Amino acid sequence: MKVWFLAVVASVASAVAQAAPPNVLVIYADDIGYGDVGCYGATAVKTPNIDRLAAAGLRFTDAHSAAATCTPSRYSLLTGEYAFRKKGTGVLPGNAKMIIEPGRTTLATILQRAGYRTGVIGKWHLGLGAGDLDWNGDIAPGPLEVGFDECMLLPATGDRVPCVYVEGRRVVGLDPQDPMAVAYGKRIDERPIGREVPDTLKMRWDFGHDMTIVNGISRIGYMTGGGNALWVDEDMADVFVTRAKKFLRDHAKRPFCLYFATHDIHVPRVPNRRFVGKTEMGPRGDAIVQLDWCVGELLDELDALHLAENTLVIFTSDNGPVVNDGYRDQSEEELGEHRPAGPWRGGKYSAFEGGTRVPFVVRWPGRVAPGESAALVGQVDFCATLAKIAGVELADGDAPDSLDQSAAWFGKDRRGRDHLIEQAGALSLRQGAFKFIEANKRGAFDKQTKTELGNAPQVQLYDVGEDPGETRNLAGEQAERAAAMAARLEALRAAGRSR
Repeated sequence: MKVWFLAVVASVASAVAQAAPPNVLVIYADDIGYGDVGCYGATAVKTPNIDRLAAAGLRFTDAHSAAATCTPSRYSLLTGEYAFRKKGTGVLPGNAKMIIEPGRTTLATILQRAGYRTGVIGKWHLGLGAGDLDWNGDIAPGPLEVGFDECMLLPATGDRVPCVYVEGRRVVGLDPQDPMAVAYGKRIDERPIGREVPDTLKMRWDFGHDMTIVNGISRIGYMTGGGNALWVDEDMADVFVTRAKKFLRDHAKRPFCLYFATHDIHVPRVPNRRFVGKTEMGPRGDAIVQLDWCVGELLDELDALHLAENTLVIFTSDNGPVVNDGYRDQSEEELGEHRPAGPWRGGKYSAFEGGTRVPFVVRWPGRVAPGESAALVGQVDFCATLAKIAGVELADGDAPDSLDQSAAWFGKDRRGRDHLIEQAGALSLRQGAFKFIEANKRGAFDKQTKTELGNAPQVQLYDVGEDPGETRNLAGEQAERAAAMAARLEALRAAGRSR
């Protein structure tokens, strides 16, 4: 009888443990392409930590960011709404007002409902304040107004001012006697800018990044003051990892969700000297090694805190890769045989698959069996999927384009979505292996980044299963399929929601 009783108790305890929602760690890389990491085929750069995550988890081969650029992808991930539905969600300047309105449901508010402590550390790029922000006072609205309990931010991007960190609602380290100001389009002081003194820069700009100089690198936009608060690019990964590890330690005894958005490998690529020369690909390759170190540090911290077994870890990227994105960092010259987008055509900014098809790895020991999945999955589904996992019921108006893909994440559904919209200059619709790209008269090629943008004045239809390079437009010979997909894309656009 005693043995039977103990067995029952152990069985119940095991069931309860399995039913408990996991901690969540989202590692969101910047500009990492499908082919940029070892577990997706890279050989010129080693990524042992990302690879060990993939070896212990499920690696998806048909996973997509919501857009081919960062701001709309981040908006879609956090709100569960395709960014093309909302004006003003393009790539934002550094002084843009926040585009997620306080009060709406977000990934963070969903998990708060389930009792999670929520944090965002790293790149934000969704705007701050309500317009005409005074960076010297309280900065609001921001992440704390849309469901995050804690935040430590890179406000926009590394190549845009302001070049300071924001923690909570304040600029970190700002001296009140040296107030800062930020402007776009209008110069606000007489100090030399990048285009005027290119020979003094430690990294030369190639296009667009020729304004305020911070840490020997010229940026987009104008900034004055805030000298004590300015970041040092080489230390950025260390700063974010240190803060992230503190978050994990502080909340080790309760459910948490940490959205860790790295700066790597976005420009300017200025890795810490520990990583300089670790590859033969120059700063871009070395920044990938630094990114991999960040992943390893967080995984090791989970292990040290005995949290790995009940933490769902997700690694992915905000869009596809770009090689030269505005600085002369030898990214093109040192690329060699490395293929940042893997077998896919295009990259960042592109409607072709390379624009949104990104690495996507899910690890939850004991719940997600290691392996590979070809299921079609998208980041717009984070809200509904994590709501399901955490046991939260979404209201009708919540996350309007987000669908529960937990079965795919757990490897039980190998098909995934029956459709997915991808956003670049044109919108695309994926259905199974077929991809429809709407007609778009914008330019087909970006001469600065040397990216095929996927735009064309006529519609395009590709079978990306048989033709991953999207070289054969089937719209003519499969006109009926093209017309049906065009109609469905228009219906989804007009409906204002997918669920």
